Amino acid sequence: MTAPRILGIDPGLRVTGFGVIEMHGNQLVYVASGCIKSNDKASLPERIKTLFAGISEVIATYAPNQAAVEKVFVNVNPQSTLLLGQARGAALSALVHAGLPVAEYTALQTKQAVVGHGKAAKEQVQDMVVRLLNLPGAPTADAADALACAICHAHGGQGLGALATAGYRVRGGRLVG
Repeated sequence: MTAPRILGIDPGLRVTGFGVIEMHGNQLVYVASGCIKSNDKASLPERIKTLFAGISEVIATYAPNQAAVEKVFVNVNPQSTLLLGQARGAALSALVHAGLPVAEYTALQTKQAVVGHGKAAKEQVQDMVVRLLNLPGAPTADAADALACAICHAHGGQGLGALATAGYRVRGGRLVG
């Protein structure tokens, strides 16, 4: 049986982070991470195309067998939320087009799984990603968020203890019954 290879995605219209990890028993192994950047000067459809093509290339290069995507939160600025949703749609479309099963996690769930509390700062997420994956240096914030999303999936999706979440809900960044 092939080791689970998880592609985590932190969607953004300007910068979409990606991170790929593998599960070997209880151990998480870093495979790759990076960012897909769209041109701020390009039209919205061109930027969406860039994100779709970039994620498709990551999938072709690293051959993940499952994916985890961060859910969109509602911003104060509705226009920003709408644009982020469109970037997320491009990411989801690329993942589904490739035939990958997709799980979705809120930023709160991801931070809870990686740092231990849902209100962690970006720097704390980066630091824990470095520790959990034994990296020589910190990835960019977007790549670290994507790796954190993949780690969250590994911890709660079906790996590392297979967290049973039925009948629970998230409150204050924690699962409560």
